[in-house]
Order: sequence, then C-alpha cells, then structure tokens
Amino acid sequence: MCNVHSLSVAEAEADSGAFEARLVTALNESGLMLLTAIGHRTGLFEALAGQAPLTSRQLAERAGLDERYVREWLGGMVAGGVIDTDPAAGTYRLPDAHAELLTDRGPANLAVYAQFISLLGSVEDDVVRCFREGGGVPYSRYPRFQEVMASDSGQTVLPALFDAILPLAPGLVERLDAGIRVLDCACGRGRALLAMAERFPASHFVGYDLSDEAIAWGREQARAAGLDNLAFEVRDLSDFDVSAEPGAFDLVTTFDGIHDQARPRSLLAGIHRSLAPDGVYLVQDIHASSHHHLDRDHPLGTMLYAVSVSHCMTVSLAQGGEGLGTMWGRERALAYLQEAGFRDIRVHQLEHDIQNDYFVCRP
Repeated sequence: MCNVHSLSVAEAEADSGAFEARLVTALNESGLMLLTAIGHRTGLFEALAGQAPLTSRQLAERAGLDERYVREWLGGMVAGGVIDTDPAAGTYRLPDAHAELLTDRGPANLAVYAQFISLLGSVEDDVVRCFREGGGVPYSRYPRFQEVMASDSGQTVLPALFDAILPLAPGLVERLDAGIRVLDCACGRGRALLAMAERFPASHFVGYDLSDEAIAWGREQARAAGLDNLAFEVRDLSDFDVSAEPGAFDLVTTFDGIHDQARPRSLLAGIHRSLAPDGVYLVQDIHASSHHHLDRDHPLGTMLYAVSVSHCMTVSLAQGGEGLGTMWGRERALAYLQEAGFRDIRVHQLEHDIQNDYFVCRP
C-alpha cells in the first residue's frame, strides 16, 4: 500500500509540475500575442521585414514611432524568439521566415489574429459582470471588431473564394457569370461581396448586416469602385423567417455569420424561404464538434471558446438571443440546417482553412 501511495503522490507531483510549466508557457505566449498585435497595428513588422539589422532608433524613425516604446517592444520580441539581436552592435533583425508569417509578404499574416487577444480582453469586466448577472455584452462595446474580422476574412475567404469556395457548388461559377441574384447575410464590411460584384458584373448582389459602421464602409467601397450591381442595407435579421422575400435569391451566403446571431434558427429559416427552388445556400462557419470532449484535439479549440465567451455568445445574449456561441459545432449546424428545411447538405473542408467548415445546401 505504501508503494502504491508513494507512486500516486509522485505521479500527482509530476502532473502538477507539468501543468505549472504549461501555465507559465501560456502566460509568456499570451504576452507575445499582445506584443504581436502592437507590432502589427504600428507597422513595426512591415518596417523590419527585408531590412538589414536596425537599431531601435533607426527602426523608430523608419516606422514614425517613439523610440522608447519601440526599444521595450523589441525586448519582448527578442525574449519571445521572434526577432534576432546583435547585442554588440545594438541592432535587431526580423528573420525572413518570420516576416512571411507576420506581414503581408507571405500567404497568411498570423499577426492579424493576435489582435483578438487584446480586443476581447478589453471587455473582460463586462463579461465578468455577465457571469454574475446574466445577459450579454452589446455589440457597441467592440468598436474594432468589424475591422479585425475583415482582415480575418481577407485571408480565409478572399484568396480562396473563386478557386476553391464557390466551385464547391457545381455549376455555381457559370451561373454567376451568366447573372443571378445573390444575398450575403451578416455580411460585415462586405469584402466577399465587393470581390464577387467586380468579378461577376452580370449578377446582382445585396449585403445585410446589423452594423451601421460595416455597412457604411461597404457602401463607400462599392461607390469608389463604381459597382452599381451591389447594394448594402442595415438590417436586423432576427425576424428573417417571416420578413424574407420568398424566392428572391439564387445564391445566399454567410461567412462566419450564423453562430453569433440572436436567433440563428430564424435566420436559417429565412434564408431557406428567400431561396429560389434551384437556389444554393453556401455557409462558412467554425469547424468544431458540438460536444466538449471532442474539441480537446481541436488545434484552435481553447482560443475559439475564448472568442465565444468574450464575443460571439455574449453579443447574442445581449440581444435577448439564443447565445449559440462560436463552437456550436458541425452536429448542431447540420441539425439547424435540416430544421430550416434544407434537405441536400454537403459538408467540405478546405486545405488552407483549419478553422472553418463549408456547407453547400439546397432547398
């Protein structure tokens, strides 16, 4: 009995030590993400990329920033293994391999996603209050969310839109070329719509979103580009199941737009109602399971649950909504789509996008 007891104590101590080490690592990595977001927003990574080693003063001058802040930021980036330094020369250099992942020089700028940490952290007090009192944090408390999400979709949706996403529905690209009616619900700033409206001038596009700021941005971009086949409208889609015009559209899309709705079932039912008999509903939403234990191996699971608690779930609850949450999962998504009336549903994943599932649905 003593040997068994001693072994279990030893195992517990080893487990405790490993967990402590993990938490210390997580603290460091969280700090790295905050510094990475600052480097992205201030242009420091772009100023360093492809350059010979620079002193903190040279970098500050190049980026138009205060040297003292730049010097302290560089210290964190060196400690985090992101930037190399020559202590004798007092210079700093961003390796090319790192620059490809932290600037627009490579296929994906991962610094964009670091912004979610600071953005969501800014509403921590509001979220803690909701834990105690219920309710939610209103959308107005996230002034930069549309901007960050537009940058996100610019890397997951736009590069693959024409070559990978739209072709998931056979014949859809040809129909867009010929001219059809397209609606994007919860369109945000409408970057996907802007790209499609330019690529398919014979088709007509409409974007609905609750955000005045996002719709204003989309309208301005459409006006500047001379896209007279694209319109944006501020619209609350909570009653879309009864307010949608029947059979009005040949294609409806939502890009990461269902799980934070106040009434996702109503929106999905409205989308089904708004489709022509031969229409297509193309959905991009978070790849996850609807069961917590099956999300343990998700490469972004913890992060996406944090996004849910601090944004997607709580903004829905703030509207008196369902609070579906970011990680509603494929099983629940399929059930909701079937409940809305869709009978032909195909689920896809794309090689470039570990974060999302793509559903092609027909009435």
